[in-house]
This record gives sequence, C-alpha cells and structure tokens, in this order.
Amino acid sequence: MESDISNLGVPEESEEALKAEEAIKEAHEETKVVVIFPARNEERTIGQCIEMVKKSKYHPTVIVADGYSTDNTRDVAEEVGAKVVVSPRRIHPGKGLAMKTGLKVALEENPDIVLFIDSDLENLTSEWVDMLIDGILLDGFDMTRGSYYRAITDAPVTKLVAKRLLWVFFPEISHFDQPLTGEVAAKTEVWKELLKKELPDGWGIDVTMLIETEMMGYRVKEVYLGYKQHRSYRRYSEDPGKLGKMAEQVAIAILKLAKKHGRIDNIDEIQA
Repeated sequence: MESDISNLGVPEESEEALKAEEAIKEAHEETKVVVIFPARNEERTIGQCIEMVKKSKYHPTVIVADGYSTDNTRDVAEEVGAKVVVSPRRIHPGKGLAMKTGLKVALEENPDIVLFIDSDLENLTSEWVDMLIDGILLDGFDMTRGSYYRAITDAPVTKLVAKRLLWVFFPEISHFDQPLTGEVAAKTEVWKELLKKELPDGWGIDVTMLIETEMMGYRVKEVYLGYKQHRSYRRYSEDPGKLGKMAEQVAIAILKLAKKHGRIDNIDEIQA
C-alpha cells in the first residue's frame, strides 16, 4: 500500500516548539527596554559597556546618568550612541541621585522594562541583559537582580553590613546573595511605584529599592550572571576602609526602613 505523503506534516511537538520560538522572538522585538548606566569618571569602561548592551536581543535604548564626571565619560558615552543626562545637583556620593535622574528620563520613553547596570564593569556581556530581561518576560517576575561570583575579598559592605542588618530587620530578604547589586531590571510599573518612595541620593539606594519592592509584594528573583570583574574593586581591595561612607549610608538606609516598616524592635531579639 502506497503511503499518502500529502498527509505527512510537521510533528505536533515540532509545531508547538516553532510557535513557542516565534512567540519568544516576537516578545524580543516588541518589548521596549531602556538600560541606564549610573556613572562618574568611568571613561575607561563606559564605551565598551554601552557597546555590549547594544548587542542584546532586546536592542535597548541606552542612557548614561552622569554624576558630574571630571574625565571624558560623557563624551565617550555620546560617541557610542548613548543619551547622556546629568544629575541636577553636584553631590558625592551621588549614585542614588544619578539613578533617579536617569530613571525619570527613561520613563519618558514609555519602556516596558528598565535595567540598571554598573558602568565600571570589565567583563559585561550582552547575555547579562538578556538573562535579566528573560527573567521578567519569560519567568513572570516583576524585578530581576544580578548575582555573581566575586573575588573572595570583594563586597565587604555586602557581607559585613547589608546582609547582617537584613537578617535582623528583614529576614524574608536576607536570602538574597547580592542585596547591593548594580544590575537590576524591573517592569515600568515597579519603577514608577519606587519613585514615589523616599529613595536615598547616595549608596543606600540599591538596598532601599530591594526592600521597598519586596514590601510592596512584587515578585523578585536573583539571576546568576557568572563572574563579575569591576574596576572599582581594585580601588578598595587593599583597604576596605575606603568603603566607610558606603557602609554608613547602607546601614542608615536599612535602619530607616526598619523604623518605617515597624521592624526596629527586632533588635531586642538579638543577643549582643
């Protein structure tokens, strides 16, 4: 009996796979993403960072939120196609102010997702952008945060200040490996709500965004990105004391939020 080749088609499983791939491709093309680099005197790395994120499958718009660089950071950023905005006030530390300034400009673009990335990274790849955005679009989270392997002497403020205080006042958040990560993506809705909060102008902004997002009930996921190599580490690797101001601002931010959210009495449960 001759086979009827006219009835031969693509297997059902293959059809489903093709439809899924097409849906993912469409999501990549239709999702509007803005990447923001808070920066101050990062002329050595900002150019390559911008070029890397532009290779993402999401084809993001790039904004550099500059905190009054005294080198050529702004010029380099513009040369490689980024939009540059400058903080309205000259303060240092001013990471939080730069981030808020960049975020307000980014929201004018009506994006679906906004992603912050540190501007001193030496090994950033476009896959970092893709993985963080995928966690929102494909996995259904409201915010994704980068986690990574770092040099054993890196991140002293995270290890000795942020994670310890979170364990005391916000134990439901203490499992996050990198509460001070600079790589954070979130839906526009989340960012708009965060801008209504009292976000610090300095180093305390990263942990504040994490705590407030969790307290509002949004779904947050850490995404492992691999090894992180950043230029600023070499500035304090031999003397962590240079991070004293950062440690102070992070601690104050957590303590203020503990008071705001009725957690300050948790300290009575800790044995000194």
